Amino acid sequence: MTALPEPTQGDFPWEIPDHLLSIEEYAALGEPESGFTELVEGRLVMSPSPIRIHNKAAYRLTRQLEPQLPPELDFNLDLDVNLGLVPSPRIGFSRRPDMMITYREANIRVDEERRMFHADEVLLVVEIVSPGSKRTDYVTKHDEYADAGIPFYWIVDLDEPVSLVACHQAGELGYQDAPAATGRFTTTEPFPVELDLTALTA
Repeated sequence: MTALPEPTQGDFPWEIPDHLLSIEEYAALGEPESGFTELVEGRLVMSPSPIRIHNKAAYRLTRQLEPQLPPELDFNLDLDVNLGLVPSPRIGFSRRPDMMITYREANIRVDEERRMFHADEVLLVVEIVSPGSKRTDYVTKHDEYADAGIPFYWIVDLDEPVSLVACHQAGELGYQDAPAATGRFTTTEPFPVELDLTALTA
């Protein structure tokens, strides 16, 4: 195996942190071009840019979901949510789901304060599985979103046949996962919705 070169300070538009970051310090980084887009227990995590089919699926999913949303809800794409999983105020824990369904009043707060969402302002998170994120989406984020108290989590897998695993909070057990749906996905929770999963990659 060929070792990759260690990054140098000149590779980044900001100083590489030498300590665990708080949410405030992470937010202050803005939108770095280095690919660091999440914060896990104070550590920056690199998330490569999604491939074209991933972005197109997210767009098509949004087009199907938006007209079916109740008036008090709205969607947000690729934005940070403070999971608040680490008790120390000096250490942050933030993820950036492919999509979140949030309450409109939370959107107003985020816009006015220019701050990230809190987990209790999120009704549903959606992750679209990428080749390098399968275990992260099915296992790691599955547990993190449940621990953060987010009521619903959908995992969309673009491998044929395109599938959706709907997870919902089940008390102390964390998420309870429904069997993977293919073709048409219909549910009444967290709101009535019907999705054509085949259309995400057609």
